[in-house]
Amino acid sequence: MAYQQQQQYQSQQPMPTMGMQVGGGNRNAAGKPLNSNGKRDWSHGLCGCFEDCGTCCYACWCPCIVHGKNKQRITHLQVSGSPEPDGGSCCSGACWGHCLLTSFLGAGFVLQCMNRGDTRGRYGIEGGCCGDCCSSFCCGPCDLTQVSREIELEEKSFGQRY
Repeated sequence: MAYQQQQQYQSQQPMPTMGMQVGGGNRNAAGKPLNSNGKRDWSHGLCGCFEDCGTCCYACWCPCIVHGKNKQRITHLQVSGSPEPDGGSCCSGACWGHCLLTSFLGAGFVLQCMNRGDTRGRYGIEGGCCGDCCSSFCCGPCDLTQVSREIELEEKSFGQRY
């Protein structure tokens, strides 16, 4: 009987929470609470783009540059586990792809949508493809700025200035 009292029944293995410190950087630097699915909200709202006027202006007038930098920065974090040393170059393949798609087909938002999804996946942010597409299509500059700011939070958590 004493043996049965000491056993505790576990219906499921303990689930890991999103790693706060992964590869030296903090993927939830703003400390957003996780929901029951282990997901969280964006650290900054979509309309919070005006809080970073420099990136917002760049995203309005040269969205291909901001997209290229975002893509290069998130890829570098995923591959090397450290921030991109130059902050992303403005003339990357992602930049040119966005520029060409926007210029000839008006469809640069498609690349933004895909990068937004990658960013959500990396940071465990709640949402889906439909929301990514709507944000990218309806408010491209705000989308680019929000993604940039999310990446920047992790980069700053490495203790280096970016």
